[in-house]
Amino acid sequence: MAGSQRVYRARIKSTQSLKKIFRAMELIAASRIGRARDAAARQRPYASALTRAVALAANHVGEEIRHPLLTERHDVKRVALLVMAADRGMAGAYTANVLREAEAHAAELEETGVEVQRYVVGRRAVSYYEFRGVPLAKTWLGSSDSPSFPVAKDIASTLLKAFTAPAEDPSAVAELHVVYTHFKNMVSQAPRIVRMLPLEFVEESDPEETTIVQERVIGPADKVEVFPLYSFEPDPAGVLNALLPRYVRSRILDCLLQAAASELANRQRAMHTATENAEDLVRKYTRLANQARQADITQEISEIVSGADALAAGR
Repeated sequence: MAGSQRVYRARIKSTQSLKKIFRAMELIAASRIGRARDAAARQRPYASALTRAVALAANHVGEEIRHPLLTERHDVKRVALLVMAADRGMAGAYTANVLREAEAHAAELEETGVEVQRYVVGRRAVSYYEFRGVPLAKTWLGSSDSPSFPVAKDIASTLLKAFTAPAEDPSAVAELHVVYTHFKNMVSQAPRIVRMLPLEFVEESDPEETTIVQERVIGPADKVEVFPLYSFEPDPAGVLNALLPRYVRSRILDCLLQAAASELANRQRAMHTATENAEDLVRKYTRLANQARQADITQEISEIVSGADALAAGR
């Protein structure tokens, strides 16, 4: 029974060490999630102002909009799928949920006869696809929980170049779909699929109604707000040509920030649960070790009493 005590004591020690690690990771995620939420909140005014500027320029251009980012492509049978996952684990089912949505959506696209080119953010998703031999067009690693504007700019530039490439280019795509996790609050984060390109000018609607969302810009169809009169230099089409790439970069950065906040929230929740489970294991092993110790003491007393009885009977 002494061997059982040593086993339980070793398990208690190792579990307590894991508990300290889990607790530290929980505190780190809790300290960083506030900054991630603030970054996402600071991005919204810029995105709103940029959306309004695009809508104003589109309102003056009217039905004569012929921008490449607004035009459906029928000369290419390829679709770009941008998947935003985590660089590290210990975040519960965060990456698994994103990959499940991405693969289900990719299967739906392939059923329509198009080829899916995957662009991936996060080491966990890269490992998933490499293990299964799935080719990746391009990857971005190391910044899933702390995205920056240069990373978003690089992603946007790569995808805009693919969307505007000529049909004979093997990297040319007809659409851009983004799979990320939308941050609602600390206890609710949901994977979302957005068709970001080509952009569509329609009336504003609630994107919370469905999982797959068409990227929308409030344009000429919106009759709720009366736009003031502006003069554009050099012209509304030129302003729109300069604003639309910035709008795409802004939306990709917003998706990255939403995904980062969701990842940290999932990691904090997972580490909190792991800490509680470690405490339960420590209590369980402590109880078993005490039971083993009590059994050893009882056995030793029994042996002493039996030996004394044997000596007394011999005399």
